[in-house]
Amino acid sequence: MGLPLVVGVDGSESSLTAVDWAVDEAARHGLPLRLVYASWWERYEGPVPTGGAERPAEQTTAEHIVGYAAERARRRNPEVEVSTEIIPEDTVSALLREGNNASVLVTGRRGRGELSGLLLGSTSLAVAARAHGPVVVVRGDNDGPAGTHGRILLGAGEPGTGEEAARFAFREAETRGCVLDVVRAWRSPAQGTPGGTAPEAEPAGGYEERAAALLDELLREAAPEHPGVQVRGVTVEGPAHRVLVDRSAAADLVVVGARRRVGYFGLQLGRTDHALLHHAQCPVAIVPARV
Repeated sequence: MGLPLVVGVDGSESSLTAVDWAVDEAARHGLPLRLVYASWWERYEGPVPTGGAERPAEQTTAEHIVGYAAERARRRNPEVEVSTEIIPEDTVSALLREGNNASVLVTGRRGRGELSGLLLGSTSLAVAARAHGPVVVVRGDNDGPAGTHGRILLGAGEPGTGEEAARFAFREAETRGCVLDVVRAWRSPAQGTPGGTAPEAEPAGGYEERAAALLDELLREAAPEHPGVQVRGVTVEGPAHRVLVDRSAAADLVVVGARRRVGYFGLQLGRTDHALLHHAQCPVAIVPARV
């Protein structure tokens, strides 16, 4: 059995939806599921007492949260192995460390106590932006998380950032037995210049041809390992973030790559990744390139 799927749980409805998604994912891949609750309660309530002393309220809450999440997971699929962990630590730091020993790190779109109007919670954003392994943020309408479209969407990025994402997307499509749509967006400088006049140095068609060549190169490397996957590759004119957000409405999962800068601890997301995490209509997988 491989590394577990790790899910950050906090009692919010969003995290419970993430648990449901992760149970189904774990069952598809034959992997165990690990539910993690992390909070700094010791900083505010003191260390956990011994003997018969009353336990901190936050610890009791945490136990109820992980217990309910584990029960929910087992009801959804009794065959999936489920374990839980409560960690008295900053949530983001704990999940990032847990993600180092996970096949995939899974979060909901917004945590407990965060404003209902937020498109994406701060923890989910920070984890997706800094994790060194794949992160799935479960968001979108009911059809996306439920996997009823029969379609994985892969955003073909720049060379050096998209290879791991492509492998991840092919594995998902193969395991689910669904179609893999691979999209490479392109734009000519004319779209960003007054009057829409393309520079004389290169006609607009050259950008589309370059996009097609990059798409073909990506598929040549990933497709042979998964000959049973039906692949539909297409180039589309327009900003990548808008193209992928629009197409996410008909997908079960959208997959994009990311580049992590060594020694840099801030948020490391490109415009497309950021837009999908906030606006996609299905779960989003951010897959970092190997460093």
